[in-house]
Amino acid sequence: MDHSKHPRLEATELNALNLEGATVYGPDDETIGDVSHLHGEGPSTQVVLDAGGFLGIGSKRVGLDIGRLDFMRDASGTVHATTDLTKDEVKALPEHRD
Repeated sequence: MDHSKHPRLEATELNALNLEGATVYGPDDETIGDVSHLHGEGPSTQVVLDAGGFLGIGSKRVGLDIGRLDFMRDASGTVHATTDLTKDEVKALPEHRD
């Protein structure tokens, strides 16, 4: 998928309503995980991902600063994100505890 043609979300759109459930893609378009929920607001927001696993089984929750993710909409309007982190780098992060 060519993410360069997808319109980026504005800062006002970076909220739980728009981001929860969004798929996150890494380099080479590999699926990293899905947004579970958010902690905080604004530039200090932590995005909690369910990383790895299949249908929620075997996944690990990790927290990323929102600045590590580039949120956008595809041609059908579906919100997703990209990151420069690989699946292995994300899985190596400490587990997020609510």
